[in-house]
Amino acid sequence: MDAHELIQSFAEFAKQKNIDRPTMIRILEDVFRNMIRKRYESDENFDIIINADKGDLEIYRVREIVEDDSEDIWDFDKISLSDAHKIEPDFEVGEEVSEQVYIEDFGRRAVTTARQTLIQKVKDLEKDILFQKYKDLVGEIIAGEVYQVLSKEVLLTDAESNEIAIPRSEQIQKDRYRKGENVRAIVHKVDMVNGNPKIILSRTSPVFLERLFEQEVPEVYDGLITIKKVVREPGERAKVAVESYDDRIDPVGACVGMKGSRIHAIVRELQNENIDVINFTENLELYIQRALSPAKISSIKVDKDHGRVSVYLKPDQVSLAIGKGGLNIKLASRLVGYEIDVFRELAEGQVEEDVDLDEFSDEIESWVIDELNRIGLDTAKSVLALSKDELVRRTDLEEETVEGVLSILRREFE
Repeated sequence: MDAHELIQSFAEFAKQKNIDRPTMIRILEDVFRNMIRKRYESDENFDIIINADKGDLEIYRVREIVEDDSEDIWDFDKISLSDAHKIEPDFEVGEEVSEQVYIEDFGRRAVTTARQTLIQKVKDLEKDILFQKYKDLVGEIIAGEVYQVLSKEVLLTDAESNEIAIPRSEQIQKDRYRKGENVRAIVHKVDMVNGNPKIILSRTSPVFLERLFEQEVPEVYDGLITIKKVVREPGERAKVAVESYDDRIDPVGACVGMKGSRIHAIVRELQNENIDVINFTENLELYIQRALSPAKISSIKVDKDHGRVSVYLKPDQVSLAIGKGGLNIKLASRLVGYEIDVFRELAEGQVEEDVDLDEFSDEIESWVIDELNRIGLDTAKSVLALSKDELVRRTDLEEETVEGVLSILRREFE
């Protein structure tokens, strides 16, 4: 393979990979200079002229002429007068000789190595371009086509046939993927794994929900409405706090849309995730009331030092505040940044069809009851309204202890 064929084949390969001309020339020059250094020890006195469009390559070795017996004769940039005369008989000491070097002079093995190096450099550059492209897209929604569904992740291809992935941990539990279908997600993170870019997408990130609001609600996209915070249990429930700096715009109404038209598109994308849109306020007590919607709160006590809030509600509002599986209170706590404890408030003389926890003291140890009381649970039904996981998270009780308590309380109502 001569220089013309080498450059032409490389130029075609580079164009297929969308490598721009200046970068292509730089790669070619780097490879040829590496060849020169291997043979001549230095490339400092070499000029390389490349015309990639025509496939032309010219390499010139420039040396200063010295006397045959000069001490500098062995320097890489010097040539003896007698050797210079073999090139041109009129040369004199002190002049410079510019001698053309042909790629064929480097030998077949060096040319083959150069070709492999050129291809590898383009592939490395392509990986770097892909890495940088997706680094700039972190937090943005992209679409990909499913081409393989694995147990730990789903593999997709983007518009340029690059491989991207959604790990199991970043999938909504209700998601079902079929080969060939298009899936939307945000670019979650981009890592280099063994020299290859690994592009991770997410459908569970709060940022994904935020970007969906930007797409579906023009006022959010234009900055007229600000999303202050998003908390999610992916595929189950989410709470979104929004604020408008324009008094003429109702942020909640704009996000929900006429008859729920805007929010419905987002809900469908998230496998029917129940989304509560809440009007943000700096008034903490009002913010907590809105966060615990649809429950109606009687009174609130805020302990800022310990980051806890005690909320008092009428008995029929407690289950609404806690929500199915404790989701409503869990998301409300995350939204406002305080641990919320729920207490039921009974009117004087009112009797509730429930059983006080103290009545189970012969079956449940007193310290366990005290721990449940500490988070606002003082009756059997208030404990049963929470899931086992939620009780373990909010108390200092072991999982086995919680299971035992729930078993005892369930028997009471069977």
